[in-house]
Amino acid sequence: MIREVSRVEIPLLPLRGVLVYPSMVVPLEIGRKKSLNALEQAMLGTRSLLFLAQKDTRQDDPGEDDLYRVGVIAQVKQVLKMPSGGSKVVVEGVARCRVLDIRAHRDVLTAEVEEVAESNLVTDETEALMHTVVDLFEVYVKSSRKVLGDAVVAMNIDDPGRLCDTIIANLDIRTQEKQEVLETFDVTERLNRVSDILSRQLELLEIEKRISGRVRRQMEHTQKEYYLREQLKAIQRELGESDEEGDEIDELRRRLDAIENLSEPIYEKIDREIRRLQKMAPTSAEAVVVRTYLDWLLDLPWTVCSAADISLSQAKAILEEDHFGLLAVKERILEYLAVQSLSSELKSPILCLVGPPGVGKTSLARSIARATGRRFVRVSLGGVRDEAEIRGHRRTYVGAMPGRIIQGIRQAGTKNPLFLLDEVDKMATDFRGDPSAALLEVLDPEQNQHFSDHYIEIPFDLSDVMFITTANLSHLIPRPLLDRMETMSIPGYTEEEKLDIAQRYLWPRQVRRHGLEFSQIEISRSALTQVIAQYTHEAGVRQLERELAAVCRKGAREIVEGKRARVRLNTENLSRYLGKPQIRHLKALDRGEVGVVTGLAVTDAGGDIMAVEVSAMPGKGRLTLTGKLGDVMQESAHAGLSYIRAHRGHLGVPDGFDETTDLHIHVPEGAIPKDGPSAGVAMAVAMISALSGRIVRPDLAMTGEITLRGRVLAVGGIKEKILAAHRAGIREVIVPEQNRNDLEELPTNVRRHLAIHMATQLDDVLERAFTRDEES
Repeated sequence: MIREVSRVEIPLLPLRGVLVYPSMVVPLEIGRKKSLNALEQAMLGTRSLLFLAQKDTRQDDPGEDDLYRVGVIAQVKQVLKMPSGGSKVVVEGVARCRVLDIRAHRDVLTAEVEEVAESNLVTDETEALMHTVVDLFEVYVKSSRKVLGDAVVAMNIDDPGRLCDTIIANLDIRTQEKQEVLETFDVTERLNRVSDILSRQLELLEIEKRISGRVRRQMEHTQKEYYLREQLKAIQRELGESDEEGDEIDELRRRLDAIENLSEPIYEKIDREIRRLQKMAPTSAEAVVVRTYLDWLLDLPWTVCSAADISLSQAKAILEEDHFGLLAVKERILEYLAVQSLSSELKSPILCLVGPPGVGKTSLARSIARATGRRFVRVSLGGVRDEAEIRGHRRTYVGAMPGRIIQGIRQAGTKNPLFLLDEVDKMATDFRGDPSAALLEVLDPEQNQHFSDHYIEIPFDLSDVMFITTANLSHLIPRPLLDRMETMSIPGYTEEEKLDIAQRYLWPRQVRRHGLEFSQIEISRSALTQVIAQYTHEAGVRQLERELAAVCRKGAREIVEGKRARVRLNTENLSRYLGKPQIRHLKALDRGEVGVVTGLAVTDAGGDIMAVEVSAMPGKGRLTLTGKLGDVMQESAHAGLSYIRAHRGHLGVPDGFDETTDLHIHVPEGAIPKDGPSAGVAMAVAMISALSGRIVRPDLAMTGEITLRGRVLAVGGIKEKILAAHRAGIREVIVPEQNRNDLEELPTNVRRHLAIHMATQLDDVLERAFTRDEES
């Protein structure tokens, strides 16, 4: 039962983070000016002070709303002034009180309060609650190290209200919770609240104990590891071994932590290898292997990409600046860049540039890298026979290394370079495996995002790499590999194109490389045309650039020796610098002959014409072929002969020739191997001419495969063949009807000066093959 007493007005002293309870002696430090004034006023009067807790401890000058409305009236027992101006006091709590009004004077706060007297009546329920609280507090004292030793006195208190106040004062809980107990006037209710607080604190202590146990075990493990490591270092020093191993491990870990956004599996793999190296003797052979392996893993650009921020117009300007022509390839690259600017999910294309040597495949790939803002890496696959060149060797082998793909990625330093696989058609196969099969995983967009190198043993993402391959002949590339690439043909250049390339690129480059000025040496357009026509025989411009370099060298010598201040080259003096022309191009025949037909062929140097000669002589129907002809070309000759024998009636050949006449087919320049079906039509027409005695037109050339029914089938290299015919002075060409679409690639000036006829059957060829005089 609670009884209320009269109202009084006493000085008020706010408390921050601490509470005073009745019947408790508490030391306090007072430093705020208003608090010191309240203390001084109390000492001049009854020595009584009102202590109220602040709601916000950060308030330095609290107002009425910043203080709780229930506090404790205390008696000042002792005051000690400090040199700093503050005071230390010892106070004893007297009674709880309610605050009715707070008055703010100029230098001090006072409050009108009414004292609340508490009942100390002990009932059975109160006594049971007291036992529960004491038992809980005993457990708390044993479990917690935060309770002072004199708190055990609380266990012997018989007054239930004082018991609660003493226990709460010794608990490390929030001020708000302590204030709630202070504001609980009913003793039974106060005991229940203290019991709840103690139960919750015991649960928290149990959780802290479990956490502390885990931390302690971890610390013990760390300390044990540190102790053993220090022992190992001491042993190594005693053995005279270097202590650089620890520094190396630290350096490896720093390199690992420096890799940003590294996936968890890769991080764990590298970290595991570092721990393995840490346990090994530094001089052991296996430590050397693991150290090399870690260097490879840490040097790979797992997350590094080069910023490809080149605009479409800038890329177009770069491609036009570096290369003349090659419109299809340039358009394809610009299309890729345009789509990539709209969607980042587009996978990089895998282009295969097919063309004869010297047409600029490798330099074009380098220009594409510059146009797309990527690093350039070139790997030559010519003559590669070992699959390990692509996928690497397993680490169990001595001297094992990653394959050329991973080596190139490390060299580039980014995961999205432009990767040029040069001479992909020159790979071979033997007992060491098939490197072209290993390339399937590299060039397949569905597989290369998890490319597995035998040495690295961690999947590496190649999906951001832009692969470009080059080849001279596409039919030498395995079909599964070719199927994964987008083939783009780069045919040989015409003489007009070579002339433009020489004027725009080759000649200025050679002049600069030889330290010359354009005012010191010049070459006329006609002289360049003569160099192309009489000193080079190629599809590309490699030999042309060498000849221009020779001109610059000889001109530089004359200038240095003082023979000339300025060198001018023209058709009259060109031979003095390059010697006599060494290239003899085949020209159209001056006159027609029986059994001689001009055919068209494609060589490594581009297109060319060839004479197919047939001689008919008495014999027994035998067919002889010379000129180092391949199997396919010999089969075409036999197919043509079979057609002539089956249709001798309307072809004008004598009956029974296959029993009385021998035929000899020869293709000049016999030391040069020749093969392919495209000479089938030419050999058939030559045999008909030799057997019938009709003369074939000398200004006509032809190409096409022939069947047993006389059909003319499509062949390859139409552009190169027609350019060769134009260069040789041929006026008319017969090509298969199935090759009509290939004529779109021809330059306009070639179409204007050359008549091109299409043929479906051999009869279409025969209508135009023979001279008008013979036909009449």
